[in-house]
Amino acid sequence: MAEHNDPAAGLPEAPATGPTRKSTRAAVARTASVPVPTATAAVTRSVPASRAPQSRRFGKPVRSAVILSMVAGMVATVAIPAYAATMPAAETVTLQQMSAPDNQSLVVASDATAETLDRSSYSATTAEEIQKKKDQEAAAAAAAERARELAANAAKASTSSGPVSSVDLNMTAPGSGEVRWPLTSYTLGRGLWDSGYHQGVDLLAPGGQPIFAAAAGVVSVSQESYGGYGVAIVIEHVINGQKVSTTYGHMTYGSRQVQAGQTVAAGQLIGLVGSTGSSTANHLHFEVHINGSVVDPYAWLQQNAG
Repeated sequence: MAEHNDPAAGLPEAPATGPTRKSTRAAVARTASVPVPTATAAVTRSVPASRAPQSRRFGKPVRSAVILSMVAGMVATVAIPAYAATMPAAETVTLQQMSAPDNQSLVVASDATAETLDRSSYSATTAEEIQKKKDQEAAAAAAAERARELAANAAKASTSSGPVSSVDLNMTAPGSGEVRWPLTSYTLGRGLWDSGYHQGVDLLAPGGQPIFAAAAGVVSVSQESYGGYGVAIVIEHVINGQKVSTTYGHMTYGSRQVQAGQTVAAGQLIGLVGSTGSSTANHLHFEVHINGSVVDPYAWLQQNAG
């Protein structure tokens, strides 16, 4: 037979008053009709209720720490470059200062004396002075090359027509007139305007033969290289009140006996026959200009030389 447990059996007894006892029993009856939750459900509801405040207590400090770390990082990122830019100049280090420990040192003896620099002991290096020095070096090199050419041509002339040193430099052209023949012996070659543009006459003669001034005058040109004339001399004269200019071309290198500005006498030795400039054989190219006009030099010599 099943037992029937009265839910109110465990309750303390109250005075048996009429209405009160009935109310108690009614309350017990209602309580007995409500389903009692299981232990698991009660635990499930009670655990979050008891732990929620604890999680919130730990979560807030963690978030605060993270936020403070981020703020500190941002402040450091902005502040460090600004601090570096405002460093005092005394704290900056140059390459020279960094390499100072490796610098070499020079120990000077106590008896060393100071020496005053002289302007002549060094040369300036302005652009103008550098260019001038280069021009001087180039001119010196050209002069040296010309000297070598002179020596070579002199050797060639001495081989074909005898040594230049054998010429008597005191010789003068024969005759006593105001105009003299520039050569004592020759073979007539190309004349005025022959074979194209030719302003003189070619007097063929062996290399090294003396050349004389056709008249007294002043040397206006005396050069080792005078265009197509090669080694040449030009003399200005005044003959019978007229301005006369005589030209002597294709002389031997180094044979010129007069210089520009020098006064010469009629028949004076001025150089030696050669084949310099635009020339293919030993000869004297002789020109005559009267008052600036070209004349036939051979006809002029025939008429005036004596």
